[in-house]
Amino acid sequence: MSDESVLIGVLQKRAQKLEDRRHFFRKTGGVAVGMAGGAILTACGGGGGDAIAQASGPTDEEILNFALNLEYLESQFYHYAVFGTGLAANLQSGTGTQGAVIGGRAVSFRDPVVAQYAKEIAEDEIAHVAFLRKALGTAAVAQPRIDIGGTDPNGAFSVAARAAGLVGPGVAFDPYANDENFLLGAFIFEDVGVTAYKGAAPLITNKTYLEAAAGILAAEAYHAGLVRTVLYSKGLAAPALRDAAGAISNARDSLDGSTDVDQGITGDATTSNIVPLDANGIAYSRSPGDVLNIVYLNKDATSKGGFFPAGVNGSLAMSSAYA
Repeated sequence: MSDESVLIGVLQKRAQKLEDRRHFFRKTGGVAVGMAGGAILTACGGGGGDAIAQASGPTDEEILNFALNLEYLESQFYHYAVFGTGLAANLQSGTGTQGAVIGGRAVSFRDPVVAQYAKEIAEDEIAHVAFLRKALGTAAVAQPRIDIGGTDPNGAFSVAARAAGLVGPGVAFDPYANDENFLLGAFIFEDVGVTAYKGAAPLITNKTYLEAAAGILAAEAYHAGLVRTVLYSKGLAAPALRDAAGAISNARDSLDGSTDVDQGITGDATTSNIVPLDANGIAYSRSPGDVLNIVYLNKDATSKGGFFPAGVNGSLAMSSAYA
């Protein structure tokens, strides 16, 4: 087969994947996007072609607001873990129902390296929230209700840890109890954020927004690599920690579809897997629905649960159905 034929095949596959993602958005977000299209159509007095275009996929604004929900979650977790307090009130308001934060407290870090890394990530995540809110202006969604508690056996962290086999029935998983638990809690989020931005990038039409999303994707990838590296390093002396990260990866994979794309921090017992990539050395993607499967901790098509007990704000709020 010629090089030209191989290249054409690769481009065709990528085009099909993009169309599949757009079809997913039309299927899961069709009602909300259609309503938005109807509102614009009414306001502009336009014809059916405008409605079809509006319903063909999520707008840049919808994508950025979806990302903002995830940044609220990460920011609150890191802010509480490092500073013992939540985000400032002026970073939580917006459209939709504003919700409170369940749980969260400061971690008494023993390892100064972990403490410094946590502080750096916390400050980055706060900046992401502020940046997205500024970019969206009055269209920015409010922070939804978030569950980041660590002492409730039925809380989101405990349910996630139980699904991974880290704790038994009726036992709480507390990500604020020590350095290792904090790293595992961070591991739940970081890879998901990277794959969410990667999946959304091809759908963003405004080049300014695309550049911003690419910049946040890079930052989230640095964060994920940092967390994975520290977990691997500590796991050399404590194999149970390495195995726990692998169990979390498997639990995430069980929620977001039938394909096995998520990866732990080791290739086998002796090799590292800090950067999770496909055979071409490319990071994989998740659709908003797949991301919501993980943060809602549910394989069904649902609009709330897990870390977002009342759901996320915005039109991209329904998870995929894989039950």
